[in-house]
Amino acid sequence: MLSVAVSKARDGFSLHVAFNAPTPGIVGLFGRSGCGKTTTANLIAGLLSPDEGRVSLDDAMLFDTRAGTAMPAEQRRIGYVFQDARLFPHFSVAGNLRYGQKRAHRSDQRIDFDEVVALLGLAPFLTRRPHQLSGGERQRVALGRAILSQPRLLLLDEPLASLDIARREDVLPYLELLRDRLSIPMIYVSHQFDEVLRLATHVVLLDAGRVIAQGTPGEVSLRPELRAIVGPDAVGAVVDGVVTAFDAARGLVELRVGNGSLHIRSRDGRIGSTARVQLLARDVILATRKPDYLSVRNAIEGVIEEIVPDEADACLVRVDIGGASVLARVTSAAVQELELRQASRVWALIKAVSVRGHAFSQTASAPASK
Repeated sequence: MLSVAVSKARDGFSLHVAFNAPTPGIVGLFGRSGCGKTTTANLIAGLLSPDEGRVSLDDAMLFDTRAGTAMPAEQRRIGYVFQDARLFPHFSVAGNLRYGQKRAHRSDQRIDFDEVVALLGLAPFLTRRPHQLSGGERQRVALGRAILSQPRLLLLDEPLASLDIARREDVLPYLELLRDRLSIPMIYVSHQFDEVLRLATHVVLLDAGRVIAQGTPGEVSLRPELRAIVGPDAVGAVVDGVVTAFDAARGLVELRVGNGSLHIRSRDGRIGSTARVQLLARDVILATRKPDYLSVRNAIEGVIEEIVPDEADACLVRVDIGGASVLARVTSAAVQELELRQASRVWALIKAVSVRGHAFSQTASAPASK
């Protein structure tokens, strides 16, 4: 368990953050720029000292003002990857990786050099200097160096912020591999919700130095506090499902979700693995009877849990589809004409081509998000 309860006042900004997250896993610190994400990360790492509070990781107490405990940053065994790679320019890729390895205590050698090189696809670059690498390649080397220091916590502070969309897509699969192959707890700082959606197992939503929501990605995706930050076009439910079929020729994966199945576009479809998807509210259509003769591939029966006003002349309808919930944005007129109300039975219709998200390699026994 990662347990954080810290306060810090500096330069006119006041931060009071408290959360508990299970380990191993990835904690996504998410919020607008300036909300306190990096300050929180630096307090955990020991780069800043809280005015008051407590930070513990599993059986290690890193900071506790009441007990007078303040473990120095260099003893916390936290690997830190910044927005810029901060590689040593006079070292080769291998030299940068070996530097991280030398920082680890001999008794902590759990992850070896060759394993990290293979995991991050660094073999072709070992003799190159940092200036000979792309931005995405430099970030992969920075990740490898941090991992080879054998950290008990890996802290990633917007590691993709300086990369363009194409380079981000190059690096994200490697971050997924780290999550799925290694049991190192991670904190991932970002103001891009698609990155948090893809990587995090626990989300802490920050605003103005305070935690305004936390929980699984599925739980946080339904919170109104998130809607205020990401805007109406990005509002949608996050659900996890188990892969039950894969059509490689068409690039379609079938997921068991709640009472029914979803068909999504994906190149990865290992039967029994878990996939996480975001169903944007703007792409979900509601029907009061089972539809026939439609091109829409996904139709799941459910029960309306809640109807709340949204932007001008629209409502957000939350539908329980059996152990998971989806959101649909419909006009106020549609709510009246279809006589939609709490406990009404409806069908949620979702185009396979509009499903947003990525399959990822969790075990099928992982708890589904609601």
